[in-house]
Amino acid sequence: MAATTTDVVAEWRALAARHAAVFCALERELHSYGLGVSDFEVLDRLAEDKDDSHRVQELADTVHLSQSALSRVIGRLERDGLVSRSLCPEDRRGIFVCLTDAGRAKHAEVKRTHRSVLAEHLSS
Repeated sequence: MAATTTDVVAEWRALAARHAAVFCALERELHSYGLGVSDFEVLDRLAEDKDDSHRVQELADTVHLSQSALSRVIGRLERDGLVSRSLCPEDRRGIFVCLTDAGRAKHAEVKRTHRSVLAEHLSS
């Protein structure tokens, strides 16, 4: 049985409301660490990689940001000493973003709070 337009719209609105609630809760909590949701998401993705680095294009795909938005996030994180950028040795057009020791420490400091907010809002 196909969903009605009303059902689909209601489902979309519920999903959007849940996303907004979690996003706002994360923003509130992460702000006290000097980070936004996108900032932490970049740190989190880099920390998951065994090399603590990603090509910018690959990172953009995983954090669901445009290249320009990701560039601004990386710029802030780099300014704060949490990541560094370097040219790809195989393809000088490519840029790698690497987690610094300070970035690794910041990620470890904030991770528990991030996961706690997710668990609180997403555990059904």
